[in-house]
Amino acid sequence: MRNRSNSGVRLDYYQRLLNKTILKYQNPVTGLLPASEENSHAWVRDNVYAVLSVWALALAYRKTADLDEDRAKAYELEQSVVKLMRGLLRCMMSQVEKLERFKHTQHVNDSLHAKYCSKTGKTVVGDQAWGHLQIDATSLYILSLAQMTASGLQIIFTLDEVSFVQNLIFYIETAYRTPDYGIWERGDKTNHGLPELNSSSIGMAKAALEAINELDLFGARGGPLSVVHVLPDEAQQCQAILLSMLPRESNSKEIDAALLTVISFPAFAVDDGEKVEETRDSIVTKLEGKYGFCRFLRDGYKTAREDPNRLHYEPWELQVFERIECQWPMFFALFVLDGLFNGREEQVKKYSEKLDSVMIKTDEGIHLLPELYAVHKEMVEQEYKTPNSQKREAIGRLPHRWGQSLYIISKLVQEGFLSPGELDPLNRRLVSEPKPDIVVQVVILAEDEFIQSKLWEHGIKVQTMEEVRPLQVFPASVLTQIYSLLGRNKKMGLTGRPKNEIGLLATSKLYTYRDQILAFIPQTADEHQFYLPKDTLLKLDMFANDVGFLSSYWGSLGRPLLIFPVSTNLNYLDVGHNPPGALIGTIKKLQSGYIAGTRVHLGNLADFVTTSCITKLSFLRDPSHSEEVKHFVGDIFNRIPDTRPRLLSSSRIKTRPRSHSKSSVHGIVRRSRSIQVDPAQAKERVPSPPSLQESLKKFERGITVDREQSGGVPIPTTSAHGRSHDVEFPIQRPHSPNLHLKGSLHPLHYSHQSPCSSSSPQLFHFFHQGTKQESIINVDELVEQLNNTEVLHEQADIIHYLYLHKGPDWEITIDGKKCYIKELLVELYEKAGHWKHWGLVRHTAGLLKKRVEELALAATDLLVRQKQLSVGLPPDRERVIMRPLPPDELAKIIFDACGEDLSTASLTQELLIYLAMFIRTEPKLFNEMLRLRVGLIIQVMASELARTLKCTGDEASEHLMNLSPFEMKTLLHHILSGKEFVISTGYIHTCVPGPAGDLRGEHTNVEDECRLSVSTKKVGEEATEFARLSRKPHAKMQKSIHHIDPNDLEKDDEGVESDRQGQWLRRRRLDGALNRVPVGFYPRVWKVLKMCHGLVIEGQHLPHSLTREMTPGEFKFALHVEMVLNRIPQPEYRQLMVEALMVLTLLTENDNSKLSFSTLIYVDKIVQTANAIYLKDQKIPSDVMEHSKGAAGISLHFYDTAPSGRFGTMSYLCRALATILPIPVDKDANVDCAVS
Repeated sequence: MRNRSNSGVRLDYYQRLLNKTILKYQNPVTGLLPASEENSHAWVRDNVYAVLSVWALALAYRKTADLDEDRAKAYELEQSVVKLMRGLLRCMMSQVEKLERFKHTQHVNDSLHAKYCSKTGKTVVGDQAWGHLQIDATSLYILSLAQMTASGLQIIFTLDEVSFVQNLIFYIETAYRTPDYGIWERGDKTNHGLPELNSSSIGMAKAALEAINELDLFGARGGPLSVVHVLPDEAQQCQAILLSMLPRESNSKEIDAALLTVISFPAFAVDDGEKVEETRDSIVTKLEGKYGFCRFLRDGYKTAREDPNRLHYEPWELQVFERIECQWPMFFALFVLDGLFNGREEQVKKYSEKLDSVMIKTDEGIHLLPELYAVHKEMVEQEYKTPNSQKREAIGRLPHRWGQSLYIISKLVQEGFLSPGELDPLNRRLVSEPKPDIVVQVVILAEDEFIQSKLWEHGIKVQTMEEVRPLQVFPASVLTQIYSLLGRNKKMGLTGRPKNEIGLLATSKLYTYRDQILAFIPQTADEHQFYLPKDTLLKLDMFANDVGFLSSYWGSLGRPLLIFPVSTNLNYLDVGHNPPGALIGTIKKLQSGYIAGTRVHLGNLADFVTTSCITKLSFLRDPSHSEEVKHFVGDIFNRIPDTRPRLLSSSRIKTRPRSHSKSSVHGIVRRSRSIQVDPAQAKERVPSPPSLQESLKKFERGITVDREQSGGVPIPTTSAHGRSHDVEFPIQRPHSPNLHLKGSLHPLHYSHQSPCSSSSPQLFHFFHQGTKQESIINVDELVEQLNNTEVLHEQADIIHYLYLHKGPDWEITIDGKKCYIKELLVELYEKAGHWKHWGLVRHTAGLLKKRVEELALAATDLLVRQKQLSVGLPPDRERVIMRPLPPDELAKIIFDACGEDLSTASLTQELLIYLAMFIRTEPKLFNEMLRLRVGLIIQVMASELARTLKCTGDEASEHLMNLSPFEMKTLLHHILSGKEFVISTGYIHTCVPGPAGDLRGEHTNVEDECRLSVSTKKVGEEATEFARLSRKPHAKMQKSIHHIDPNDLEKDDEGVESDRQGQWLRRRRLDGALNRVPVGFYPRVWKVLKMCHGLVIEGQHLPHSLTREMTPGEFKFALHVEMVLNRIPQPEYRQLMVEALMVLTLLTENDNSKLSFSTLIYVDKIVQTANAIYLKDQKIPSDVMEHSKGAAGISLHFYDTAPSGRFGTMSYLCRALATILPIPVDKDANVDCAVS
């Protein structure tokens, strides 16, 4: 008989250790591991971690086998692994109904259970008796299943089990927006059963999704039907949210040692090396001890001060756990593994020694790892005084199987029996390795041959949709329908993937089904849903964002493929029916090979088949629903291209005089709006600048310009036959029999005899007063007027009234044809969208209750990045959104909050989309902003337009509603970034149909449409003016302040000084409205609370006890402070409160912990006192002082004072603080203060 080698002897030792500590407890029937001999409960997470060491030892035996006995041991260990993993699978499959419900509800009561009976595999507690929703546990199971299958084990046996695993993927793919109870099963650390979003759960889910994608669960023996699929956008969402949260674990835990399992073994979920280092360093700095790592700060589990008679903690008692948290030695083993995977020898040596020092050796020579080490109750006081100074005792389970397993794995790798790659056959550890630059492939597809020819005139060669055949191109909604069949299993009652929107990464692949290759247009380019893609500039802007997104987040094999369709709607803007200049410019950039700093390759679709990522839609071949698939796929592939009806009638423009009678519902659409602008900000009765005013008046009159009289408009050259070479249009627009509204006129073309003109400059509709006789409106007369009118706004007013008072299903007769009000409303929406009449588009979209496709995703992007949302106009209708919601529920909240103002409901959805785009691409814009109050942002945008255009509040709200989506996005960006902007007007020349709708002939009319555009104010001029202003003597500035009219504080004068007046008032209003605070503000306020009995802000109390409940970095504390500040209605006054709190924080940071106040500090009193000192110093006359009072009685001059400098607000706040609090000062009440 051969002697055992040294390696064989060591492996036999680890096998004996494994049998003594783990395998001897495995149930022979279910394969599960109970918590202990006394407790038969088997936790999913603990079982998976425990079996990892069994799998690792099997791999070691398989690798170093020198006897048949070794190969037999390897097989025996592998079967123990399969037994346990299949036991867990059986337990979860018994709850298939809960899995199916959870896919749609994400409710805690519908989650799979976290633990089962190790003897029977059945549940052991009720749905609400435990924190079962633990996404990290299910994700860990899927990740381990993938790794073990890739190593050669076969755990899944049937296609029904494959379907179940596929649905487990749907279960975890929403981890980025699903609060759960986390790895410690407690949720919020007060243990009151409150789930929260946990970084450890999101990271584990992201790793599982990436690991199991395109994996054959039958291994080498499998076929197409045993492959599981993951849509890449779900993993990317998890990654984005994870990076935004790290190193924070959750709202109540600023750091958690469990994050080590996410940044290192087993998940390797973070591909940002700097974020990995930051998280690791934070864990070591805040949680490391002599006996292990604390799980998180103020963890009371099994400490000497924990009350064993209750599970929950009172908020005030959390502070007593600080510095005496139990230390878990298993994290030493994780740090050893982290060092081994990353080649850090010093780290391996350090933590190996620490790990050996906390092991407990039995009489048999077996090394056991205890669950945790706690401070004895008699030594608690000494530990408080000197952390990590007292000897701790091992308590809890011995051995702790989870930790024991990690210890064995670390030893196997450390002694060379396994390499890191063998424990990670899917190469998860390489996720942070540098990747090559991504080249985005771009295909431009023309809707028809006319657009193709127009692009060719500019040297741009593209294909039409028909020319790309046999390749087929579909909208993203078709891919959503196809993927709804994934995972469907009638026998088990599984309905497949929920019909959630398909993301950009998924539509950037090619797909094969049988012999066909399918390509898909991104969701953002679909013009048939929400109105945003109808705006050419916004569509191009979103396209550039999509290119940048793909270059940053593409992780699949091959190159991403982005299809950009060019439709007829993009073509109406130019007088010669040429594509817009912005489109041509964008395509020229694509031809150059770069756009927005990203490498691109422009070409035909067929050219990219060999270089693109191709996914096989193999799940469509499932014989269990072959008939259903056959009909479903047949309907899709044999679909006739959708020809949308032309919505505008084509009769020649008529100039006959119209009736002078005014509709009794004139202006009802405008009067439904509720945006309020602060009268102090809007300049009532101040005329617009002459050029702007004339532009707007000219626009209102709807002037029709012949080509010969266009006055500077480029006139297309004509042929000898008088036909224009440049005004050819591809398709005749015959009158559709399905249409009912008259629409021959350009919607903005009014007869000169129209009684609806107005002296006030308004965009896109005439201004008129509402009638007092609405209560006695004759509906028959309204219907008759609707039959006769061709003016879009008159049609809108009448349809709006009928919709509200008669309902959408009221039948009406138009031109002898019966129809319903909702049909007229849809037609009105389409007409307004065709003519880019954005005010009506937003209003009709609201009436139709249209919901943007990415609404829930946009809100989730904001919420999971630690931003709360509120919708509705403050103060009465504001609704706070604190957690991700389903799309329909979120839309209902928005419409309820906006009430009858349906235009604002549409605008709210629109702004949420833009905010989500900004937080993904420019997260710095949202620094130190915790709550995004969309209603207040809308008010601020309107007030900024009122300030810039010098118009009334009503006019400003009209201007705002009629901005194009791209200009709305630009204005929002300027508001968020704080950049100065200017409003300019321009004319877009559009064509109105000639006879019979002919847009080719000589009777085509050209009309000028006025549009507002937002652009950044020149920085150079501002800097020069500011420098000149800053050099003015203080006396001169003081002299000039007496003559400032507070009503004209922001008025632009010819002088440089008056141009700067109002800038600090405006900035404080903006920052207050956006809830923006200085960097590190909330931890600093925590320190202020620590030194006093509490802070009082406008009657709201922040008690000292908050410091006992929460740590400085807790997100919960920041939200609490934010809630108090949000009770202040005036944004500029709120911002002065923030400045006063900053002065208090500077005091605590520079007092060397000497100051302590035994009373409440009234922050508003500090502000009021500072204002009084300022007024006294400036020697402002009493009449001017009274006239210049602003919000909360504070002088407008004080609001408009810069924070820094000798005469800045911070200086006066410091002096006020010295008079209120017992702080040493000189005889002139001056204090030393370093404020920059």
